[in-house]
This record gives sequence, C-alpha cells and structure tokens, in this order.
Amino acid sequence: MRVPFYKIQGAGNDFILIDNRELNFSSEQLTKFTARVCSRRVSVGADTLIAIETARDNGDFYARFFNADGSEAEMCGNGARCVARWAYETGITKDKMVIETIAGNVPAERLDSRTYRVQLNSPTVFEANKTIQVAGKEVTVDYVELGNPGIPHLVVHIPDLAMTELASIFDFARKLRNHPAFKKGTNVNFYDILSDQTVVERTYERGVEDFTLACGTGTGSTAYVLTKKGLVKNDPVVIEVLGGQLQVNVINEELYLIGDTNLIIQGTILDEDL
Repeated sequence: MRVPFYKIQGAGNDFILIDNRELNFSSEQLTKFTARVCSRRVSVGADTLIAIETARDNGDFYARFFNADGSEAEMCGNGARCVARWAYETGITKDKMVIETIAGNVPAERLDSRTYRVQLNSPTVFEANKTIQVAGKEVTVDYVELGNPGIPHLVVHIPDLAMTELASIFDFARKLRNHPAFKKGTNVNFYDILSDQTVVERTYERGVEDFTLACGTGTGSTAYVLTKKGLVKNDPVVIEVLGGQLQVNVINEELYLIGDTNLIIQGTILDEDL
C-alpha cells in the first residue's frame, strides 16, 4: 500500500493528513488505518489522522478527525489550523476558507506564512461550578461542549500547575475523563492563572488517552470558561501549553484560536504491516 500524506504540527499537536477524495477509504478502513499509522515507534506516529473529503454543503471541503486509537472525533482546533495551512500551501483554497466538520463549519484564515486562525465551534453547553465525586472526594469542575454534536471538555483548576509533574495527576485525569457523569467521556483541561494573566494549561485527551502537547478545542474551552467567570480579562487570552503558546479571542459566544503551524513531512506511507 502506498498512501501520499503530509505530517503537520501546531503547538506540538501533530497530525497525519491524507486526501481521501482520491483514496476513497471507507470509515472502517480509516479507523484501522489510523490506529496503525498513528502508532509511534512502529509507524509514522501522530496524535490524530485527518482525512480530507469532498464538501457536503457550502464549505471548501470536509475534514474528518480520527484520534490515535482510531475513534472519530467531532473536530480538532489545532488540526483545523493545520488543515488550513495544507489547503493554502497546496493551492486548494486562498487565504480564507470554510472547513466542514462533524461539529459544524469552521471558518479559517491565514494571518502570515505560518500563523493561522480558526473560528472554533461555538459553545452549546456550559455548566459552571459543577460538583462531581472522584475517588470519594468532591471536585468542582466546569463543563463545556463546543459545536453540535458537542466536543466535550472539562476545565479544572490546579494551583502551581506549571510546576506539577504530569505523572502525579495522570490517574486523576483518567478518572475525570471516564467519569460516569459524562456519557461519551470528556477531554480534561487543567489550568492555572499566572500573575500577568497568562494561563497555563495541560490537557488529557480523549482518544489519545494521555496528556498531549496541545489541544485547540481544549484551549478554546478553557479561555471561554475563564472569560465568562471573569477570571481573565485579556484579549486575546494567552495560553501556555506544553507545545508552545496559543491565543484565543473570546467575543461573546465566538471563539477564535490563533497559533503557529509547521509543515514537517510530505511523502508516501509504505508501512508493510498495513
């Protein structure tokens, strides 16, 4: 099997991108293909596979996002930024475009040679100061869903997060991700706010089942919660993730994610075990 692909990363969130308009993989084939090629050390390795398909409505094209375990996600913010970079660089679109996704349309635009901005799906669910039981203790969380069907995110405060070892909160994150209060599971975004209003964020991603270097929809959800609760007042909200820095404009119910992209590889997947 020979499969043309790009590998692109944004804030350390890395993606394998294929043009399924030419490959015509079925959903079942995409699930199996993703689980293999996203496996690090034994194949290409990535957080997510993105399959580009023909537009189904009035967008420029349709993008499907598959987590590393092969499950299909509703949308991915950093993935959408990387898709926009790919579409511009390959001449499919100009510097502004509309990406169709399961969760809804995502407008995107090129700001400079590597910086792209996408409008994330707007919040459709927001439950502030929700109390849940975790390992016999009460934990206060904020819950947000972006788009419809909603991309689920928890936003949870952890003091001194920048100095916290991820191993020490891994089990807590996994319990939150699988908590029965959230029927389809949830991404988990831990945060802390520094004295200059910069936000530190660490995200445990559903489907990856680990902390990742960045999560665009998680960053948007965190910025939305902190703005709505009056905990940050900067515009844009500056958020430091493990993979770098992202910015979010929160304008009423509209969220705009801004960040760097990096084209890494253009080539052909030859994996003989596929």
